[in-house]
Amino acid sequence: MIAKQLFEEAASKISETLANSPAKDFEKNAKAMLGSAFNKMDLVTREEYDIQQQILIKTRVKLTELEARIAQLEAQLAPQASPAETSEAQAAEPNPEKTTTKRK
Repeated sequence: MIAKQLFEEAASKISETLANSPAKDFEKNAKAMLGSAFNKMDLVTREEYDIQQQILIKTRVKLTELEARIAQLEAQLAPQASPAETSEAQAAEPNPEKTTTKRK
């Protein structure tokens, strides 16, 4: 973003300086050189940035919706799972009345 601003500022200053001079070719060459340098920096355009920002916003909204849906489904499963978990927990605990120990 800063690099693009620098490019635009440099281009406008060059345009102002060379507006009435026969050095329009220099201006074109300078713009081309600066554009090439910025392309090598692997910068994104404002349009590409805005598109990615919109995708990110949509993704965050979808994530929030999915998290809410998961919470809702977990809440529905909690009452169903409770009796099963309770019986499993009781089966895992030793019952002192049923436990017999052999003595030698």
